[in-house]
Amino acid sequence: MSTQAPSAIPERNTLFLEIGLLLLLSLIWGSSFTLIKVAIPTIPPFTMVAVRVTLAAGLLLLIGTAQGHALPRRGSVWAAFFVQGLLQSALPFTLISWGETHIASGLAGVLNATPPMFVLAIALMTGHGRQAISGRKIVGVALGLAGVAATVGVDALSGIGTAAPLAQAAVLGASLCYALAPIWGQRFAKLPAIVTAAGAMSCAAILMLPAAAIRERPWTLAPPPAQAIAAVVALAIVCTALAMVIYFRLIRTLGPLGTTSGSYLRAGFAVMLGTTLLGESFTWSILAGMALILAGMIVITLPPRTSR
Repeated sequence: MSTQAPSAIPERNTLFLEIGLLLLLSLIWGSSFTLIKVAIPTIPPFTMVAVRVTLAAGLLLLIGTAQGHALPRRGSVWAAFFVQGLLQSALPFTLISWGETHIASGLAGVLNATPPMFVLAIALMTGHGRQAISGRKIVGVALGLAGVAATVGVDALSGIGTAAPLAQAAVLGASLCYALAPIWGQRFAKLPAIVTAAGAMSCAAILMLPAAAIRERPWTLAPPPAQAIAAVVALAIVCTALAMVIYFRLIRTLGPLGTTSGSYLRAGFAVMLGTTLLGESFTWSILAGMALILAGMIVITLPPRTSR
């Protein structure tokens, strides 16, 4: 198995590629809130997540094998994969899916735009990565938050007072998982992204299959409509398998804070997809918010200037 990895800090001539991948990842994950909302009325949360991660794991294993990679055999690596699978997939996917049974997908997207805040707080409290947090990155985080607020607008947040508090807490809990996952995932820097993604997703599937069987007994459910099935397949192939390969690459090149900065843009894309696919109104505040989100993401991900 190849263990060579790209440089931990992207060179300036590849930075545009990394930002492009971050934009793509944000678009993919921004669409997941809509897909979950399509599937959740007929496919309950644990079952949806179990199918999603199992299909994704199988696809990632096939791709990795086709590329000539083999999964690690050390028990310590697999223990780390289980933690990664729990933090990055099994737990947050379930929390968001359950949350969207009680709150709107737009509100879920807004609440789930907070991982950079958790990353920043964890770094400041624990000292882990504190040396990488500059005033410029704090400004970038603030710009991103301002952009989220402008993009969703006051009307989108008006449902907070009436939405189920536990559902809101669940989505925020998913954000905390997404903040912890890239910090934990840095330990896989020497593994190819496809190997890390396949290992972590396989562990997520091992966790979710018995959970769904015990909790929801999916074999007793009525067959879901084709639209719901298509939504789950898209979640598995695009929003999970493809997204995880991009995600583990970005952890190595942009770091935890840079990678989670895509959470802001993810919320913006969720609103943009709503306007184009669901006929929701498009306002100047959305345009201004997207500009602020993009500016904040760039400020966070730009490498520091080196003295000559």
